[in-house]
Amino acid sequence: MNPSAQIVIFGASGDLTRRMLMPALARLASRARAEREFSVVGVARRALGDEAFRGELAKAMPDDARDAFEALAPRVFYQPGDVADAASLAALRARLDALAGGPGGRLIYLALRPELFPAALRGLAAAGLLAMREGEHVAWRRVVIEKPFGSDLASARRLNEELHEVLREDQIYRIDHFLGKETVQNLLGFRFHNAIFEPLWNRHHVELVQISVAERIGVERGRAAFYEGTGALRDMLQNHMLQILALVAMEPPASLEPEAIRSQKVELLRGLHCPEPNEVGADCVRARYGPGRIGDERVVGYLDEEAVAPDSRTETYVALRAEIDNWRWSGVPFLLRHGKRLARRFSEVQVQFRTPPLQLFNRPDGMDPAEFRRRLRDGSLCQIRPNVLSLSIQPREAIRLSFGVKQPGSALRMAPATLDFDYREHFGEAPAPAYERLLLDALLGDQTLFLRADEIEASWRYADEVRAGWEGPDAPPLLEYPAGSWGPPEADALFHGCEGGWSRG
Repeated sequence: MNPSAQIVIFGASGDLTRRMLMPALARLASRARAEREFSVVGVARRALGDEAFRGELAKAMPDDARDAFEALAPRVFYQPGDVADAASLAALRARLDALAGGPGGRLIYLALRPELFPAALRGLAAAGLLAMREGEHVAWRRVVIEKPFGSDLASARRLNEELHEVLREDQIYRIDHFLGKETVQNLLGFRFHNAIFEPLWNRHHVELVQISVAERIGVERGRAAFYEGTGALRDMLQNHMLQILALVAMEPPASLEPEAIRSQKVELLRGLHCPEPNEVGADCVRARYGPGRIGDERVVGYLDEEAVAPDSRTETYVALRAEIDNWRWSGVPFLLRHGKRLARRFSEVQVQFRTPPLQLFNRPDGMDPAEFRRRLRDGSLCQIRPNVLSLSIQPREAIRLSFGVKQPGSALRMAPATLDFDYREHFGEAPAPAYERLLLDALLGDQTLFLRADEIEASWRYADEVRAGWEGPDAPPLLEYPAGSWGPPEADALFHGCEGGWSRG
C-alpha cells in the first residue's frame, strides 16, 4: 500500500462515521506499519472546516480510541460536498490531489442511504474519481458500500447493474460487519485446519445445525421508520445469517484466495432449497414483540413504537427450518432464528452431532431393556445428544464442545461436561472490532470477507421465496410474543422428534 492512501467518507457527519468508522480507523492507524499509513477526508453537505470536524469526532470518540484518534487527527480533513453536485465533486478531486501530493490509492466509503448509491457513483465517475487501470497497485480506486444491497432479488440485480456501469467487480467492497467478527472468520480455520472435525462435517455425523441471532433491543431511538420497510427476514436473516450459514456449510476451497472462498459460498447459497408456498407455513414462524419487560424496564410492544403503523404486518422475529440440496448436507436441517426484544443478546452457531447407534448408558431406573429399546425406537424416550459444538459470536467470542463423562460411583452413568475456549482469555486481549478488520482488508485489496454480486443475488433468491410463501393461502400467521421472552412457543415445533430445542446462549 502506498503511504499516501486516502480514505474518503461520504456521509461524514452521520452516526455510522462517528460511532463506527472513525474509532475503527483511529485504532487501525495506531497499529499500522508505515506502509499502511493513510489520511481520512470526510465529505458532507455541512459547511465545516478541518478543525471543527476533528473536534466533533474527538468528542464522539470512545475512551479506548481517544489517544489513537489524537495521533491520527492531523491526517483527518473535511471537504464540504454533495454527490449530486458536479462542481463540489470537482473541488473534492482537486483537494484530494493536493493532499495526496502524488499518485496513491483511494478508498471511497459511501456511508449514505442506499438509494443514493447509483447517482453518487455516476457523479464520482464523471468527476474522474473512480477511473483505474486493471491490476493497478499504486493508484487504485475502491468503493465500500453498506447494506441493504437491495430489498429483493429484482432490486439487488438492478443495483448490481448500476454499480457495474462505473465499477469493475474487483473495485466493489460490499461490507457486512458480521463477517469481520473473529469467531465468524474462525469458522474457516476451525473447519479446514482441524482434522478431528472436518471428517465429521457432513450428513453422516451431523444431526442438525442451528444459527441464532438474538437481540434485546427493539426499534427504539427512531429506527422504526427504517424497520417498517424491512423486517427481521430482510434486516438480518437474508444477509448476516445466510453468510454465517455459508461459512459453516460451504465446501473446502482449493486455496485461501478471496475468489476461491467466495465462489464456494455462492455455490452453497445456490444449493439452499427454496421452499414451495405450502412448505413455508410448516417450516417458518414469524412474529412481532408485544409489551413486556426487559430486565427491570417495562417496554412497549412493536405496534406502540413511534412511527409504526397501527396495521403493520412487519415481523420482528423469524425462525426457519432450511435445507441444503447438495451431497454433503442433504437431509440435515439448518434451523435459523432471529428476534428482537428477546430474553438475552447472543449470536451463536450450534452443530449437533448424531447420537451413537446404540444407547448403552443412562437407562431409566426400573425400565427393562426391551421397553427401553422400544421407547427409543418410537421416539417417546429421547437420548441425550452428548456432542454439541457451539461457536459463540457475540457478546462472548468463544468455542464450546460438550461431551459425556462417567459419573463417579459404581453405576455406569454418564454426565455432561464441556471443553471451553475464550478468545479474550487465551490471547490476553479482545479481538479487533469488525469494522477495523474489514477496513484494513479493503485498504489491502483483500475481498475475502466482502460480498460478491452473485452472492447477494443467491441469498435474495432464497429470501424472496420465503416472503412469497408469506403472501399465499398457506402463509404462517403473524404471531405475538412478550418482550423479554424467548419468542413464540410455536417456533419450538420446527424441531422434530428428539432433535432438541433452541439454544439460549
